[in-house]
Amino acid sequence: MDNLKTKGKLGILIPGMGAVASTLIAGVEAIKSNKSKPIGSMSQMGTIRLGKRTENRVPLIKDFAPLADLEDLVFGGWDINNENLYEICIRNGVLEKSLVDDMKSYLKSVEIWPAVFDKKYVRRLDGDYIKTGANKMTLAEQLEEDINNFRKKYNTRAIVMIWCGSTEIFFKANDVHSTIDKFETGLINNDPEISPSMIYAYAALKNGIPFANGAPNLTVDIPALIELSKKTGTPIAGKDFKTGQTLMKTILAPGLKARQIGINGWFSTNILGNRDGEVLDDPDSFKTKEESKLSVLDQILQPDIYPDLYKDLYHKVRINYYPPRGDNKEGWDNIDIFGWLGYQMQIKLDFLCRDSILAAPICLDLVLFLDLAKRAEMSGIQEWLSFFFKSPMTLPELYPEHDLFVQLAKLKNTLRHIMGEELITHLGLDYYE
Repeated sequence: MDNLKTKGKLGILIPGMGAVASTLIAGVEAIKSNKSKPIGSMSQMGTIRLGKRTENRVPLIKDFAPLADLEDLVFGGWDINNENLYEICIRNGVLEKSLVDDMKSYLKSVEIWPAVFDKKYVRRLDGDYIKTGANKMTLAEQLEEDINNFRKKYNTRAIVMIWCGSTEIFFKANDVHSTIDKFETGLINNDPEISPSMIYAYAALKNGIPFANGAPNLTVDIPALIELSKKTGTPIAGKDFKTGQTLMKTILAPGLKARQIGINGWFSTNILGNRDGEVLDDPDSFKTKEESKLSVLDQILQPDIYPDLYKDLYHKVRINYYPPRGDNKEGWDNIDIFGWLGYQMQIKLDFLCRDSILAAPICLDLVLFLDLAKRAEMSGIQEWLSFFFKSPMTLPELYPEHDLFVQLAKLKNTLRHIMGEELITHLGLDYYE
C-alpha cells in the first residue's frame, strides 16, 4: 500500500469557473476554516463497513482510504469572462454574501486563465476572455502551459481536471474521434468536430492528469481519448453530474421496480435560471441534456425484460429557463403507476433544490477518488464512479448501471478492493449456520 500514500499538494483545475466551481472552491475554503461541515460529500462524511457486521468496523471513508487532505487542495481554472472568483460568487448568488465576504482575499487569489471557447458549441454564451491560436493544437498547447505553470507555482504532487463548463451542443462521434492519431491530426487541421471540452480533456490526459466530465456533452467518451487515457495510465470518468431530478429518479425507480410496481408514464419538468438554464434554452444544448436524462429510466426499468410493467412507459423531460429562480432549481415529477390487478395510482414529487449546492460535493468526491485511482494505477474508464453521474461511462459492450444502490455497492467494493479488504456480498448466511 506504500504506492497509495499521499503527501503534498493536489491541484484541482476546472474548465468553467461558474456557479458549480465557485461553490466548490468557496465551500472547501469554508470547511477548512471550520465555518461549515462537508455535508453531501461521501468522501468526507460517508462510512464504509469492513468485514462482518459483528466486527463493528465502520470507519469514515476518508479514514479508511488514503485520500488527499482538504488542506492540501489548491485550485485554478479557466473561464470566458475576466472575473475573479469573489466576483463570480457574488454574481451567481448561490452562497450568502457574508460568507463570501469572509473569504474575499482568498477567492480573489485563485488563478483564472482565458478559456478555450467556441460559440458554435455553446450558442447562448459570449465571452471575451478567450485563447486564440493558429489551430486547436496550439490551443491545447496553451492549456498545457497553464497546467505546467500551475504545477510549478504550487509544487503539486498531482493534478486532477474536472469539467464544470456549460453543456455543449449535441453531436455524435465520427472518424476524427476514432483514434488518437486522427484526433491529433484533427487538432492541427482545426477539425470542426473537435469541441473545446475535448481540447481540455486531451491536454489533461496527454499529461497524465485524470479527467472527469460533469456535463452531458461528448467529451472524454470518444475512442481517441479513451485510447489516450490507457496509453498514459490515466483514469477518466463521466458524465453529467447527478444532482436534482435525475437523482430522485435513480432513488425512486429502483424501489418501484424492486416491488414490481408498473409505470405508465413519468413526466418531468424543471425551471432554473442560472447560466446552465440559459445555455439549455438552446434546443441543441437541451438535446444533449435530454439524451442523458431520458436514458436513466430505460436502463433501470429494463422494459424488454419486464414488458408487462414498463413496455409502454411514456417518459417526457422538459427544462425551462426562468431567470428569477437563479440557481434554485425546481423539478416537478408526475408518475402514473399501477399495482395489484392493474389498479391506477400516482406519485407527485416537487423537488426544490439548489443545483450548485448538490453538485459541489460531487466534484470534491470525484477529484479525490480519481486521484486515488491514479495512485492505484487504475486507468481508462472508472465505472465505479457511476454513482456521481447521470450518464455513466462504460465499455461499449456494457450497458450503464443507473440503479443508485447498485452503484453505491460497486463504489464501496472498489474501495475495499483498492485497500485489500474483503469484498462484501451481503449474503450473510454464515451468521445463521
